Amino acid sequence: MSNTADVIIIGAGVQGASLAFHLAKRGAKVIVLEKKFIAAGATGRSSGLVRMHYDVKQDSELAWVSFQYFRNWKEMVGGDAGFTRTGFIQLVAHDDVEKLKANVAMHQRIGIPSMLIKADDVKRLAPSFVTDDIEFAAYEPESGYAMPSDTANAFINAAKEKGARIVQDCAVTGILGDSKIKGVQTTQGDFFAPVVVNAAGAWAGKLNEMAGLDLPYDTWRHDTMFVARPSQIGPSHPTVIDFAHEMYFRPEGNLTLVGLEDGNPLGESPDSDTDHAKKGFVERGIDRICRRIPIMENGALHSAHGGYDGITPDQHPMIGAAGPDGFYLNCGHSGTGFKTAPAVGLCISELILDGKFKTIDLSIYQPQRFAEGKQIIGEHPYSSIWR
Repeated sequence: MSNTADVIIIGAGVQGASLAFHLAKRGAKVIVLEKKFIAAGATGRSSGLVRMHYDVKQDSELAWVSFQYFRNWKEMVGGDAGFTRTGFIQLVAHDDVEKLKANVAMHQRIGIPSMLIKADDVKRLAPSFVTDDIEFAAYEPESGYAMPSDTANAFINAAKEKGARIVQDCAVTGILGDSKIKGVQTTQGDFFAPVVVNAAGAWAGKLNEMAGLDLPYDTWRHDTMFVARPSQIGPSHPTVIDFAHEMYFRPEGNLTLVGLEDGNPLGESPDSDTDHAKKGFVERGIDRICRRIPIMENGALHSAHGGYDGITPDQHPMIGAAGPDGFYLNCGHSGTGFKTAPAVGLCISELILDGKFKTIDLSIYQPQRFAEGKQIIGEHPYSSIWR
């Protein structure tokens, strides 16, 4: 089998899988190299939220375009991404309410079905929630969650049907070429292409170094847990990001997934243990979810685990050309890359094949922004939850 392609993608998480699909759809010869197996990294540990609420316009645009894929998956991709509509509620601290209003207005200008609701509305949507601290919230009635591993595998399967090749258990050990990309060295031999895309998530920093790049890039760990809901809550509840309590949660069957926004370590090896959550995480998570949903005290812990992703100084991805001619980055999504992956893959395929972004201008995410002293920040940014 030939080891030569038009484009080599390093990493078979949802971002690499989406790009492979969009490139193969347009006739490009694609090889995806994955050091373990499809969705083995951040994608397999993703919480899978599908929502459009951001304080940066381009983030919301990406999520909105991607949403069209999630709700029309069978027709647009094939297979099943497991999208479940629950409705989505964004809660913020009192000091950020005016920013919430401004961001909802921005979403509405894009065309996103988003609206401001009051505490009484939240109570009607979720009677088990404590709403005494809520003045306004943002509500997206069409949003929800999808299954990350299913999503990545569906993209890969569709890409393979269009001629793409996936090579698993294949770790990249070097970049071929000096000023111009020629391919990569791997544990399964050399692979050749004039274009290489780094979509390796938490491992992307090492690949950037192989390509001679000096970029600010780190890893961050994120633990999540599943709690069996008490029957009094009912069969489901909305998906929620609760900045006031520095957490998010969503339903899945009779379970509720809970993740925390604080206390997530930076700089650890992405090959560390992810089968178990860090000490103290479960206790903190139970305390937080019971503040918002007191009846959860009657629930039971089902499971807890960890995961790693790549993170940048402004918690936004590096997207675009960098380093040797033909080397592209699609990494550093900082834990929010799942819901935008369909659109990001589409836009990067345009950049590679057409020489420019067409669907959405993603130049804001160029890797060179850090050397230029620029960081991405929304017009109405929320208070930082990163600490």
